[in-house]
Amino acid sequence: MTAETQTPAPAETAPASGSCCSPSGSCGSTGAADVAVGSVTTVYEVKGMTCGHCEGAVSGEISEIDGVSSVKAVASTGQVTVVSAAPLDEEAVRAAVDEAGYELVGTL
Repeated sequence: MTAETQTPAPAETAPASGSCCSPSGSCGSTGAADVAVGSVTTVYEVKGMTCGHCEGAVSGEISEIDGVSSVKAVASTGQVTVVSAAPLDEEAVRAAVDEAGYELVGTL
């Protein structure tokens, strides 16, 4: 009887380029691997984001809403993807985006 063994693949490292916040250039963002089973993913359109700092401001405010597990804001598209335990109250998201200094257009 023989046992098969596998050598684990080396961990991938992100490139060193990007903003001061993270190698991807997105503050407060997480990857798709962080999406939990049974979670709700909602994509919002936010007006006024132009850079990584804007992404971080929006992500930081939305992250403080109860039940939010991840936020990924992309300034170039104006899209903010939010993963949460349950659907979020749009007015709570609107207030968070407003607090960051931007305008919530709605959901996509």
